[in-house]
Amino acid sequence: MPSTSKDTSLRQNKMLTMPMPKLIASMSLPSIIAFLINAIYSLADTYFVSGLGTNATAAVSVNSSLDQIIMMAGSLLAVGANSYIARLLGQGNKKKADQVLSSAFFLAIFFGMLVMVLGIAFMTPMVRMLGATATCEKYAIDYATYILLVAPFMAANFVMNQCLRAEGNSMLSMVGMGIGGIINCFLDPIFIIKLNLGVAGASMATAISKLISFSILIYPYITHRSILRISIRNFKPTVEIMKQIVSVGSSSMFRSGLAVVAAIVLNNIAGSISDSVLAGIGVSNKVMMFPFGIILGMGTGFQPVAGFCWGAKRYDRVRESFHFTSRVAVVGGLIMAVVLGVFANGFISLFAKADPEMQRLGALCIRIQCLAMPIHAWVATVNMLCAGLGDAKGALLLSTCRQGTCFLPIVHLLAYLFKAVGVVCVQGVADFLSLFLAIPVYRKTMKRLSEAEALDAAETA
Repeated sequence: MPSTSKDTSLRQNKMLTMPMPKLIASMSLPSIIAFLINAIYSLADTYFVSGLGTNATAAVSVNSSLDQIIMMAGSLLAVGANSYIARLLGQGNKKKADQVLSSAFFLAIFFGMLVMVLGIAFMTPMVRMLGATATCEKYAIDYATYILLVAPFMAANFVMNQCLRAEGNSMLSMVGMGIGGIINCFLDPIFIIKLNLGVAGASMATAISKLISFSILIYPYITHRSILRISIRNFKPTVEIMKQIVSVGSSSMFRSGLAVVAAIVLNNIAGSISDSVLAGIGVSNKVMMFPFGIILGMGTGFQPVAGFCWGAKRYDRVRESFHFTSRVAVVGGLIMAVVLGVFANGFISLFAKADPEMQRLGALCIRIQCLAMPIHAWVATVNMLCAGLGDAKGALLLSTCRQGTCFLPIVHLLAYLFKAVGVVCVQGVADFLSLFLAIPVYRKTMKRLSEAEALDAAETA
């Protein structure tokens, strides 16, 4: 049996017969580790830069929105391709899955190049739009410069990362993202402190780590160690392929887009109060990347399982995978919320030793988000279920609510009523509100699943 055919057969057997707790754990654990490493090196930048002062810390916080903009260039293609590839592999259609991957990969590079060119051409207006104040503008430009240079590789990384998961290679995905992150942690103190490059050094270290991740992620594709293949000959962005990618991937793109809008609005409001408020929100959101990374890792491990089983018409496995993942995510979210809430002051003080106001507001921001974390965990799982089943409308609604429909309408109101306290509480309040949108989406999806089960039973009777 050819190697590729054997790999496909083994993967199908794994998806359809392995006990669900073991399957979800095997799919999720590498993703969780990769997200945690990503959170660590994101915090590493902030930790070493914080020694340069609150203004420098605020500049790194502002540039988190730039990462989201670059992610937009790849997320539309990556998440849509992930969902479609999982369903195609469930149907046994590898040839078309190769075309989907190659089309998403090369388009992501193009969109990343577009972001790079526009960002460099309009650098100063861009960082001001992102929320940089006059006191942190220079630092923001220093950090953005090198990140923009690797934007095409960052967008392509996102596609390869997602598509490796879609074919069941979560371990390769983890290694690619994880090694780059570890190297970044080692390079930060060398570039920032030893070479005295300051904020620009943090940006250089991150850029190098992204290039290393790209090299590792593309290796299995160019050496035929993966089930799928990246090839310019498979670059066939047909109307059908793009419709499938965009229908599901648009939810992720809008989520990233709204995250950018929400961050810009929040940064500008916070910056108008003080750099301490701006830095406090930025640091607390990076701390929250740890629990959210675990939740998102669970979801990204679960999504291809749901999509594959849906494509294979194993609706019982779809239902089982959702119930197991949602239970673990909610219980885990509750435990993490308690731990982070108790030690919030200690975490924030690592980045704000000389700024009591930043400490106070950052700790409050963490605690409010912790109160809503179990809700966020369940909503995220429902969102991944919709994406896995190709429900574009449900995925779009839930992916955009956290920093869109439940966030933007209240941010100015809370800032007006409660000033700095309102600004740091807005994300937690939005997470609570998202539950009211997720419940009807969940009921509709479960009804769709029941109808598919009934139809399949009638056809096989």
